Amino acid sequence: MRSADRPRPAGLSLVLALAFAPALAAATTACSSGVATLAADEPTAAPVELAAFVAASLRDTFDALAPVYESTHPRVRLVVTADASNVLRAQIEAGAAADVFASADSANPQRLVDAGSTVGPASLFAANELALVTPATSGAGIQDVFDLGRPGVRVVAAGPDVPISGYVARLIQNLQAQPGAQPGLSDAIDANVVSREDNVRAVLAKIELGEGDAAFVYATDARGDPRVRVVPIPPGVNVRAAYAAVVPGSTTHPVEASAFVEWLSGPDAAAILGDHGFQSP
Repeated sequence: MRSADRPRPAGLSLVLALAFAPALAAATTACSSGVATLAADEPTAAPVELAAFVAASLRDTFDALAPVYESTHPRVRLVVTADASNVLRAQIEAGAAADVFASADSANPQRLVDAGSTVGPASLFAANELALVTPATSGAGIQDVFDLGRPGVRVVAAGPDVPISGYVARLIQNLQAQPGAQPGLSDAIDANVVSREDNVRAVLAKIELGEGDAAFVYATDARGDPRVRVVPIPPGVNVRAAYAAVVPGSTTHPVEASAFVEWLSGPDAAAILGDHGFQSP
């Protein structure tokens, strides 16, 4: 009989199994431990910095929006640059790396959309109104908006391409149509402009410092500012400023940027915008 054909002693299989059991268990444990170690060492998703180009009137509000968004999107950090919307749009057109563009109008974002330079359409997310402000302790005796046309009143304005200038022009047209309005009111106000600033925050700063007698700013800028006095605007004269956001084509994070713009138009952002004086779009 060949050795392979010899009968195996009874119980040998059990002995062998018992002998190798500790080794098998150790091997299994080591294997399982190795899998767990690999899972623990697996790299986490890299953080994402979103370059948010925002209108100057949104600067403080974005300081409040950013930590709320980041708390629910821990990979994302918002890096905010604030200036006049037309300036930011021009920078984006020139190749500036921006992931989000939040403008104080809809025209500047739409210009990028029309040029095919965005990821998706523009989205309205807030609205605002204008406020007429004077220095809290002076103001050349200005009591109403018609006083802006008086000789000698120093009016501070924004540059012609800054969105608020377009809104102001419409408001003055509405004023001109009011009963009793002086003829040539628009020209009289233009003649009183002593400086044109780069953005609305620079306009407000001039009035805060007493370097002008009056200026139009956004209602959200004037809200709660002890350094200025708000002069009432007649009912039916004020204009509505629409704020829109878009993802520029220059973004390097289209998914994350699109998610933020969508959130900006949602209820969580609306609550924060409302706390800062903005209206629903």
